[in-house]
Amino acid sequence: MNPRQRFSLPFGPAAPSMTATFRARRLAWLLALPLLLAGCGYNQIQSDDEKVKAAWAEVVNQYKRRADLVPNLVSVVEGYASHEKEVLIQVTDARSRLGSLAVTPELLQNKEAMQHFAAAQGELGAALGRLMAVAENYPQLKADSLFRDLQAQLEGTENRIAVARRRYIQAVQAYNTLIRTFPTNLTSLLFHYPVKPTFSVENEAQIAQPPPVDFHGPAPGASSPGPSPR
Repeated sequence: MNPRQRFSLPFGPAAPSMTATFRARRLAWLLALPLLLAGCGYNQIQSDDEKVKAAWAEVVNQYKRRADLVPNLVSVVEGYASHEKEVLIQVTDARSRLGSLAVTPELLQNKEAMQHFAAAQGELGAALGRLMAVAENYPQLKADSLFRDLQAQLEGTENRIAVARRRYIQAVQAYNTLIRTFPTNLTSLLFHYPVKPTFSVENEAQIAQPPPVDFHGPAPGASSPGPSPR
């Protein structure tokens, strides 16, 4: 046998075999990776994360629907109760503050920003409650067909907001429970999926209640409804 051929055999024919083995192992890892990720909860994290995003989008959509009703509602009330300036200004200002908030996907990861957004929405809801309570003093306003239509839309929107909020809170609860439970908590740490803040307003039940309104007419000596003298 030629000496050159004798010493070239281990390094010639063996090389393709080593390359094929390496490729086979890499292919096996690639095929096993989806199973490993599924077993550690990665796919479920993705699914629950998308559910949270979808639920949040519906919350924002319903809040926007409510904000869009404000200009027409204020305009109609002003036509019958123009001297109720304080309440009208409160509603308009509360809506303007909402317009200055940046509603971005990052909001879902920022507890402080979420609380600020919730508080601003609570302020608008409280201001609208006061506006509707004041409207009770004006029979002609209550009889206006446009006002009745806007009032019905507002009530329907408030109901949809409540449903959307509840679904979002449930979606966040499911997501947070998943990423804090072993072994998916390890996966969430590895791929940087933090706990999401829930949506709540301090004393929300009180904020949602309209203030008490005196339906017995002006006090003795007062000439007409309006701001009390200072």
